[in-house]
Amino acid sequence: MRKAFALPTVAIAAAAFPLFAMSAASAHEGSSSYQANLASVNGSGVSGTGMVTLDGNTATVKIQASGLLAGSPHAQHFHIGAQGTCPTNGLEDDADGDGFVSVTEAAKYYGAIGTSLTLDGDTSPDSGLAVDRFPTAEGGSISYDRTFEVTDEVHQAFEAGTAVIVLHGIDKDGSGAYDGDVVSDLDESLPMEATAPAACGGLKAAQMGTTPSGGAETGAGSTAGLENQGAIGVGALAAVGAAAAGAVAYRRRQADQA
Repeated sequence: MRKAFALPTVAIAAAAFPLFAMSAASAHEGSSSYQANLASVNGSGVSGTGMVTLDGNTATVKIQASGLLAGSPHAQHFHIGAQGTCPTNGLEDDADGDGFVSVTEAAKYYGAIGTSLTLDGDTSPDSGLAVDRFPTAEGGSISYDRTFEVTDEVHQAFEAGTAVIVLHGIDKDGSGAYDGDVVSDLDESLPMEATAPAACGGLKAAQMGTTPSGGAETGAGSTAGLENQGAIGVGALAAVGAAAAGAVAYRRRQADQA
């Protein structure tokens, strides 16, 4: 059994995705609401709901999720630019037969990072490694509520139906830590549990003021087409070196809490 890893490894999950090119935000007038049922990936048992209200390019994001690895931060993002869908909870997308749907295998559905759903500060893809600013699943649950600005590209992805909420980090073997013999597809020094997607939900237009239909236990993945797979996969390891910054931040956070 490989040695358990502390959460700095979750930063690699965020590093896996190519950064989506930014442009100056254009004017989007009026309010619109989007909802997602977060369904389990990799048999994680994670479920939840997401609601996003866009008023121009100002996003108010609310996420409730449970079944996560307790006491550990979990990277979470808007992913954009692919199919706007999610892998199923089974192993249909486990192409290499290692028992996990890896980051690489799932990215063909939900695309690159468009927004990092941090607790404070920067929300760009550059903060995909901001381990100290992602929510910690106290008691195995996350309750997230924040208002911030999104880019024009992210707004357009919502309108096009290709925006997805993804939560990362699972405890597949039930050990209470990110560990195991299967190594990450992003860095062979890390366990797959640290980087694998845990929950996913496509964001769909909803009437203002409504809540996600079906509740936290509903929602299903999709096995929609594979277009953009190559573009999403290219450069997956390019940002791995930046994980060191996330590790330093995490250690500082742990020291402050001691």
